Amino acid sequence: MAKARSKTGAKAKAQRKMPISRRMVWITALVIVVMFSFGFVMSPLYDVICRAVGISGKPMRVETATTTVDATRTVTVEFTGNAMAGLPWEFRALTKKVTLHPGEVMTVSYYARNSADETITGQAAPSVTPPIAAEFFKKLECFCFTQQKLAPGEAREMPVRFYVDPAVPSEVHTITLSYGFFNADKAQAERLGGEAAASVDHGPHAGHTGSGS
Repeated sequence: MAKARSKTGAKAKAQRKMPISRRMVWITALVIVVMFSFGFVMSPLYDVICRAVGISGKPMRVETATTTVDATRTVTVEFTGNAMAGLPWEFRALTKKVTLHPGEVMTVSYYARNSADETITGQAAPSVTPPIAAEFFKKLECFCFTQQKLAPGEAREMPVRFYVDPAVPSEVHTITLSYGFFNADKAQAERLGGEAAASVDHGPHAGHTGSGS
């Protein structure tokens, strides 16, 4: 009799637990769905915030220099660049670094040469470190604003005209401007062992593409 009561009690307890288990499954599923949806909503919002504050490391494009020169301090800007897989180009900065006053407009150049036996169009993707400095690195002219088409063996010097906004934080003493140069043609890039460039955002004046010098 005691054994029968024990089995009956265990069965009743299991029945009481079942609704709780189902409830937990539904709650867990709901949380997952909400978090998944939240991720989709937050992704574009995060990109907007990053572009606004510069934490993505992307320098900003501007039309004119509207600040005065701060002659009381200097900032060193270093330049690097690499041709990515799928783009058989020689690519490098002709100027390794400059020291300037915030607000002072400066022009440097990069060099690109197509080492392949076919015409290739490339797209440069810029980044700035430290990321906090990206908001204050203002590009007036840059080869990265347009796609660059080079015939087999063709070489080109490409300018970057920029200034560092005087509002750049005082703890920033050195800024590095880097470029990753990608093949703009996806099929060609894959055939050559790489990947094509994603869309490049240069700030509020972005959106100009095409071949250029």
